[in-house]
Amino acid sequence: VQLQASGGGLVQTGGSMRLSCKALGQTDRLFHAGWFRQAPGKEREYVGTVTYPEGKEDYADSVKGRFTISRSRVKDTISLQMNNLKPEDTAIYYCASTSEYYLTIPRRAERYDYWGQGTLVTVSS
Repeated sequence: VQLQASGGGLVQTGGSMRLSCKALGQTDRLFHAGWFRQAPGKEREYVGTVTYPEGKEDYADSVKGRFTISRSRVKDTISLQMNNLKPEDTAIYYCASTSEYYLTIPRRAERYDYWGQGTLVTVSS
């Protein structure tokens, strides 16, 4: 399975941006789908997850109410809608998916087996 992320770029504070992640290959191997980000000089951090098959959403406190994760029914596309963007949202964003089911929502990067290549989002002040 390969994940291909797209949609990054430059946006002003308060603006919106949508990231997409296309899954290629045996998507039946995919379970929970998440997004992580890594800002310059910082460690990778959890953004949010949508679970499969429940479709339950979970978000980090820093993005809750501003970001929304969605997933296509056939699990081949994962999207991240980002609204009211702030300069501190500037980072490389990575989509990811687990290859097994977890009863509790996985927030640790180590639980995710498939990763996209990352796409840069820059929010100007």
